[in-house]
Amino acid sequence: MFDSIFSVLSTDATLTLPSLLIALGVALVLGLAISLVYMKTHKNHTPSQSFALTLVILPLVITVIILLVGNNVARAFSLAGAFSIIRFRSAPGDPKDITYVLMCMAVGLAAGMGYIAYAVIVAATLCLVMVLLEVLKFGQPRGAGRLLKITVPENLDYQNAFDPVMQAYTLASALRKIKTTDLGSLYVLSYAVTMKNNVSEKDFIDELRCRNGNLTITLTLDAGMGEF
Repeated sequence: MFDSIFSVLSTDATLTLPSLLIALGVALVLGLAISLVYMKTHKNHTPSQSFALTLVILPLVITVIILLVGNNVARAFSLAGAFSIIRFRSAPGDPKDITYVLMCMAVGLAAGMGYIAYAVIVAATLCLVMVLLEVLKFGQPRGAGRLLKITVPENLDYQNAFDPVMQAYTLASALRKIKTTDLGSLYVLSYAVTMKNNVSEKDFIDELRCRNGNLTITLTLDAGMGEF
């Protein structure tokens, strides 16, 4: 085993302590590197400490599993049966987080199979790509999505009342929901808006207040679709 860092385990390979330590050491270092890249690319948000720790440990776990299984089919089915009884429950995460999980799994598989150089190259390449995409802001929208709720009196023709303000301060706006309140004397309009960059949200709200009779206006940051 590990006669060549570019060679996979042979069918008669046996697990030795040096090979185990090499594989675990490489998996640990690469997992730590991926975790650091994750925290770096999430600098505009609060990175999850538990997820960062998971990215460090996951390559180690995958490496140990691959080393234990080797080419033993019966052992592989036994481990598959053991892991099938474990249920993982967590809230849906960012699709970017899934990418980091797959990266750690790939590194763990490569390290466990003996492809040490390939594991290093793959981890370095993927981390470099993630950093470059973050620096270039690839796929980032031009504006910020917001949930806007405007309270208007029942006698106001709201259909086109706010169009000039929307055109001045937003890239796109869509009326998503209308509901009545205060026994039908008021309407609450819910808009999905994409704010332009470098515009004042205070000025935006002030101009809306001039058109809705200074009634309540709510601008929610980073609103999910379930809030509409």
